Amino acid sequence: MSATLIKPRALKPGATLAVVSPASTPKPKLVERGVTHLHKLGYKTVVGSHANDSGPLYYAGTLEDRLRDLHAAFADPAVDGIVCTRGGWGSAELLPHLDAALIRANPKPFIGYSDHTSLHCWLHNEANLITFHGPMVAADFSREDGADAASWAHSLRGESEWSLGPADGLRTLRPGRANGLLTGGCVAIFVEALGTSYAPRIDNNSILFLEDIGTKPYQWDRMLLHLRYSGLLEKITGIVFGDMSQCVSPDENYYLERAILHRLRDFEGPIAIGLRSGHVSSLNVTIPLGVAAALDLNEPGNPQIHFLEAAVSI
Repeated sequence: MSATLIKPRALKPGATLAVVSPASTPKPKLVERGVTHLHKLGYKTVVGSHANDSGPLYYAGTLEDRLRDLHAAFADPAVDGIVCTRGGWGSAELLPHLDAALIRANPKPFIGYSDHTSLHCWLHNEANLITFHGPMVAADFSREDGADAASWAHSLRGESEWSLGPADGLRTLRPGRANGLLTGGCVAIFVEALGTSYAPRIDNNSILFLEDIGTKPYQWDRMLLHLRYSGLLEKITGIVFGDMSQCVSPDENYYLERAILHRLRDFEGPIAIGLRSGHVSSLNVTIPLGVAAALDLNEPGNPQIHFLEAAVSI
């Protein structure tokens, strides 16, 4: 990931958000609720022509239709930002067909998580665009407590220095300090891209964020070993794991943390866990991917991720 990623324009009050479904079909009622919530927050919305399509299979429309909606959202000068409805499966199908020149000429905040990790990686690799791992329309904005307002505002309105800490779920697994560009996403999608031309590229010292849903301790162990064997961890200075409550029950959490520390016993950087971003039950935290950050886990009880630059241009 290059240090010269493009910063999209900030989302100002009254901004227009395109609502798209690059992966699986959402429930239309949840999309409607999410759109209503965005309107209450002061945004205007344009729902993609195929955002609520159902099929073929579990997809929100054909590959061509989903691609057309995403390209249209980037190309439309009236659209200021792009928010996905939900994840599921399907974004990776779009990768060979995406128009990098179109997107580079029209940089906009792209917001989503889960299956859209493949799009985050592609947008960094091919379009040189900073993106946002944050709440989605049907998955999060459809609930009153689904999205964390503070991190959304800090990320998308142009705060140059801000932090996440214990109030955002962050806990220390191994103390230390690290600096680098924040990268990552859903671990399953991140790992599955390795060995392909769409694999994440780590060209600079980076802090790696990883989260998932329904992933057991041995699966985390296996995927972290895969990341090590791939060489991807060589330029990782620190690691932050997400909230694991969607992966294991509370009585399994200690076992999961032991599995992580076992697999990362040869990794020398600091390790945090619990950041409430991605697959979470409430208050989904928005984090910018591709910006300079500092991970400080040396103060007991007060782990911090400090963002050292604005993720958007004003």
